[in-house]
Amino acid sequence: MSDNLHTNRKPGDPETTGHSWDGIEEFNNPMPRWWVYVFYLCIAFALIYSVLYPAWPLVNRATPGILGWSTRGDVKAEMTAWHDQNKAIQAKLVATPLAEIKADPALAQFATNAGGAVFRTWCAQCHGSGAAGNKGFPNLLDDDWLWGGTLQDIHFTVTHGVRNADDGDARYSQMPAFGKDGILDQTQIRDVVQYVMSLSNAATDPKAAEAGKTVFAENCAACHGENAKGDRTQGAPNLTDAIWLYGGDRKTLTETVTNARFGVMPAWGKRLSDADIQAVTYYVHSLGGGE
Repeated sequence: MSDNLHTNRKPGDPETTGHSWDGIEEFNNPMPRWWVYVFYLCIAFALIYSVLYPAWPLVNRATPGILGWSTRGDVKAEMTAWHDQNKAIQAKLVATPLAEIKADPALAQFATNAGGAVFRTWCAQCHGSGAAGNKGFPNLLDDDWLWGGTLQDIHFTVTHGVRNADDGDARYSQMPAFGKDGILDQTQIRDVVQYVMSLSNAATDPKAAEAGKTVFAENCAACHGENAKGDRTQGAPNLTDAIWLYGGDRKTLTETVTNARFGVMPAWGKRLSDADIQAVTYYVHSLGGGE
């Protein structure tokens, strides 16, 4: 390979590569020595590196290298170092009753920062990065709680979750599928939906709403209460405040009454440390809706 291109060879010119393009031939000059030496050094470096560090891919991992170094190991060591630094304050956080954390400014700041990190890592996927919720996932910024919004209520919900199969202590409730299971017919469902909508001044058929009042009293009041204000011991929502988990329009309410809902929350007590649960409880309670 060379950058010396000629159309006609002259006496004393080097041999060519034997190739010709439109009469242009390429001299067969040797590579510069410095380039050859650098090339050999690169090969030697690659061989030494592959012996010292992870390099060759295997089925489930790469060869570890005789030095045993890895970027994952560095990250793990750094995380361990930070964890060790926080051990004392984490132990203090676990030992301090939730209601007393606020009285210690340093501990409260740590709980807020740590809880925010836990929330963004494990909770934001459902409740949103700002905790405003999504359809089917509660807004944690308001004061509307299905199971209670005190520090202890939130701690229990975070620890055991809701309607999951992994924890016998999980919050549990189940609304009947009134239409799917044949408990109510289509007319009764239409009427009770209009009645529920009337509780927040959203009904469009007063006559149906009046008929639905009886349907509600006979089928729904046992959980939602005679005044439809809900029951936190059962996770039954307040139907009078126009705050809806899945939606409060006629179509959505008809779907809810017909087929019911069954939202699930993991039991974080099996995944997070006691300090993490304590911190995220304090963080959620501090967002503005805590009681």
